[in-house]
Amino acid sequence: MSLTIRARVKGGKLEPLEKIDLPEGKEVLVSVLEAPGSLDFEAFRRSAGAWKGLVDAETLIRNIYADRLISTRPVPKL
Repeated sequence: MSLTIRARVKGGKLEPLEKIDLPEGKEVLVSVLEAPGSLDFEAFRRSAGAWKGLVDAETLIRNIYADRLISTRPVPKL
């Protein structure tokens, strides 16, 4: 069984933020991933516009669409 829940550290222990349907005393493995916070969002906002002046957006878009028209697959033999 695999389960992902949110928990909070309180008094050095993990406190689940939702009900867990496990029997008392059941041993489990825990992987800890830090929840994204406001600092992550601020870093994202600061990076906005970082490519400004480095890449011509219209040329990039035209190149992407042109590349989609190029077929590298062999012609199927029917």
